[in-house]
Amino acid sequence: MSLSAYGGMLVDRTASGARGEEMKREAAVLPSIAIGESMLSDLYLIAVGALSPLDGFMDQEAWRSVVDETRLPVGLPWGVPVMLTCTEDEATALRPGGRAALMAPDGELAGVIDVESVFERDLEAEAAGVYGTTDEAHPGVAALRRHGSTCVSGPVEYCYETDISGFPGHNLTPAETRAAFAERGWTTIVAFQTRNPIHRAHEYLQKCALEIVDGLLIHPLVGETKSDDIPADVRMECYEVLIDKYYVKDRVMLSVLPAAMRYAGPREAIHHSIMRRNYGCTHFIVGRDHAGVGDYYGTYEAQEIFDRIDRRALGIVPLKFEHAFYCKLTQQMASAKTSPAGPDDRVFLSGTKVRDMLSRGERPPSEFTRPEVADVLMKAYRG
Repeated sequence: MSLSAYGGMLVDRTASGARGEEMKREAAVLPSIAIGESMLSDLYLIAVGALSPLDGFMDQEAWRSVVDETRLPVGLPWGVPVMLTCTEDEATALRPGGRAALMAPDGELAGVIDVESVFERDLEAEAAGVYGTTDEAHPGVAALRRHGSTCVSGPVEYCYETDISGFPGHNLTPAETRAAFAERGWTTIVAFQTRNPIHRAHEYLQKCALEIVDGLLIHPLVGETKSDDIPADVRMECYEVLIDKYYVKDRVMLSVLPAAMRYAGPREAIHHSIMRRNYGCTHFIVGRDHAGVGDYYGTYEAQEIFDRIDRRALGIVPLKFEHAFYCKLTQQMASAKTSPAGPDDRVFLSGTKVRDMLSRGERPPSEFTRPEVADVLMKAYRG
């Protein structure tokens, strides 16, 4: 399978050195847009090519195409809109054909956008089309409404000097992961998306996938998440102790994805797979309730959406796994395909269950998670 970027070419909209200094001087006389953490993440991901073929924030035509048809105007499958929003006051200073400074939450210049259009999006239509609900209790819908309806489109340049991931030693760009795969001689790579510590069911899925590919990219999302999700620094410690003890080290890589969670379920599964193709992966694990939240999506809805899009155009193989559990009968991880055990002999695992146990001060049992990971989690929750 080709490891070409989505749409053909890996986008690079980063600026540094003399160009970065030039942008700072220019920005001093430009109208400005204050962006929050999630839009800063999108800006970064556009700039380093993780969202190729996008070279900037979407216009109204692209927004409508993604919301209504789950594809870009050029026909490529696409899961979620990537939008830059601004306040009404900020919008009054913007002119198509002009430029605007994009200011990070700390007040520093993050980048510049060539303004192509300013328009209003339909928040209700986007909520229903992308999230499948208009319920404000859904975190993605709540974020959508918080960001507002006024949007700015156009190509961007990125010059923010601070590593937004919080893990600079693990924040590899798509160009860097591709180089690392080539150095290892990997031609087939499976990516694993997670916003939780890796429990036993995750480990089982990863190692099943590793049997058919050269290497595994554990690619945790470390951008903005819900307040009750386990913090990224705790999760990273869990990943490191797990890899050190239970994985073949020359078959696995750990790198972070500084993206914001949208909790868009099936639509976000497509979004996540596209980014992993741009990072150089050929396969992508799609498990139970991928990118889900609450009861908004069916158990396997995120897998089923891949049957309704152009898989050939997507160019990355989704690996669809059944709900895995610890089987008391066989005393190992299994699924309904591999274990004859009845319901009473199946111990189902989930990040939510682990978080609930930790919040009550209970140690997750070995059927849930490796003891070294449980040690890290218990220490963090006691703290």
